[in-house]
Amino acid sequence: MRVKTEQAGGSATVELAGRFDANEVDEFRRAIDAVLGSATTSVVIDLSQVVFIDSSALAELVRVHKAAAQSGATLTLGTPSTAVRVILEITDLDKVFNISVTSAAGNAD
Repeated sequence: MRVKTEQAGGSATVELAGRFDANEVDEFRRAIDAVLGSATTSVVIDLSQVVFIDSSALAELVRVHKAAAQSGATLTLGTPSTAVRVILEITDLDKVFNISVTSAAGNAD
């Protein structure tokens, strides 16, 4: 999986691409914890290029959701790919997260 982080002012975007699974959680955790540890007030996790997500990755997204709330930051899942969106819907996590239908690049899904 590729993890790309961009920060500007109080906003940050973490773009993920590839498989988001148990093997990739540590890399994601390092990146997102660094973002949440800064003065960031708004975080978008761009999931538009994620082709697979497993339960470990979902658990990590829930952890990040809680951590963001505790730090006072807003967290948005940006344009989940179809594969991710289906899993979010099956698990009812689509009701937990703020989900944007437009990626950080501004492209509609």
